[in-house]
Amino acid sequence: MNIRHKANRIRLLNFSTPQMRAFHMSWFAFHICFFGWFGIAPLMAVVREDLSLTQTQIGNTIIASVAITVVVRLLIGVLCDRIGPRKTYTGLLLLGSIPVMGISLANSFETFLLARLAIGAIGASFVITQYHTTMMFAPNVVGTANATSAGWGNLGGGTTQILMPLIFSGILMLGVNEALGWRLAMLVPGVVLFLTGIAYWYFTQDAPDGNFSELRARGELPEASGEYGAAQSFMAAAKDIRVWALFVVYGLCFGVELTINNIAAIYFFDTFDLTLATAGLIAGLFGLMNIFARTLGGVFSDLFAKQAGLKGRVRWLFIALICEGIALIAFSQMHVLSMAIGIMLVFSLFVQMAEGATYGVVPFINKKALGAVAGIVGAGGNIGAVSAAFLFRNESLSYQQGLFYLGITVLLLASCVLVVRFSDATEAEEAKAYREAAGDRHEQGALSLR
Repeated sequence: MNIRHKANRIRLLNFSTPQMRAFHMSWFAFHICFFGWFGIAPLMAVVREDLSLTQTQIGNTIIASVAITVVVRLLIGVLCDRIGPRKTYTGLLLLGSIPVMGISLANSFETFLLARLAIGAIGASFVITQYHTTMMFAPNVVGTANATSAGWGNLGGGTTQILMPLIFSGILMLGVNEALGWRLAMLVPGVVLFLTGIAYWYFTQDAPDGNFSELRARGELPEASGEYGAAQSFMAAAKDIRVWALFVVYGLCFGVELTINNIAAIYFFDTFDLTLATAGLIAGLFGLMNIFARTLGGVFSDLFAKQAGLKGRVRWLFIALICEGIALIAFSQMHVLSMAIGIMLVFSLFVQMAEGATYGVVPFINKKALGAVAGIVGAGGNIGAVSAAFLFRNESLSYQQGLFYLGITVLLLASCVLVVRFSDATEAEEAKAYREAAGDRHEQGALSLR
């Protein structure tokens, strides 16, 4: 689709344009979704005691929390193409708040499992975030815009590790016992999700020139039928082997991040005999790297594109994945707390840069089926998380062994990146679009505070 008047700069402190309002609302909404999605993770040591959960059962709840997202991400991308990101995001936020608050009613493994399964649907928010920023930003900064909005959203995985234990502790100070405390704590992200959904409806629009319904009424956007219909766009994406290569690649980076978000707090709690608050704080550092790490992945993607076009974006993605795999193997071998924290931060840096690099490539695969491509690739992240979770539900494997095998897998499957290639015509077309978008901006940065 041809969207006009995309922004060729990111002005972080400018809230007056529809492009920057969409940027800020999309990353904030994704951040809050992460907060609700993984809000229970740093409290799992308490939940484990309250509901008498085994390691296998905890592993099953981890799988449930990311499994349903696979299906929802596949559907949500097509829905964005059809009704636009504004309506799609608003609906997901409002509906997603219900199971986040509803998990407080869980009183057995089965009800807790079902609640985590339902909550997993809000993980599809990532696809809408990437779709919305792609609608708003030009080729010269789209990698940076996608990476930054997603990275600041993923930052929710870090803030929840830090904030939820503090919220829980604050509730206990009121005289509430632990069994009720974790339930009341989960009401907080649910309420914030609901309020964010209302804000998204009022403060955003689908594209720079209006909502999809308005653009279609003016003849500026094709109707969601024929080659632009839901089934056709999904099939066009599904037939492209490059989409499935990126599906695997995103499983190797975002899938790994989701896995660490789920196990980090309980891993540090058990392995290094820490308090729940300290384990949560350390685990939160992994997610907090998103404040700049994923953005760096997108920035480097745009810089590599400036020098070597779309081939450059692909090369950078391969480099980031290889470094991620090496760092993960090193992290799995750490037995001293200080060393484990240091290597974890290096590992986190490359995981998140690989994520940013992946979605520096996605917007150029098939512009007529952008939502479908973004949805399928995004679902790959959750398939990766589901697959990795089986390593950590196995009672015969320690978490450290699971992390080692996961690192080996990343190194071996990083070769899937080599499948992603573009025709000479596409390379030339995108190089021209990049130059036109950059215009006279070579003396200015893509990311600006003005």
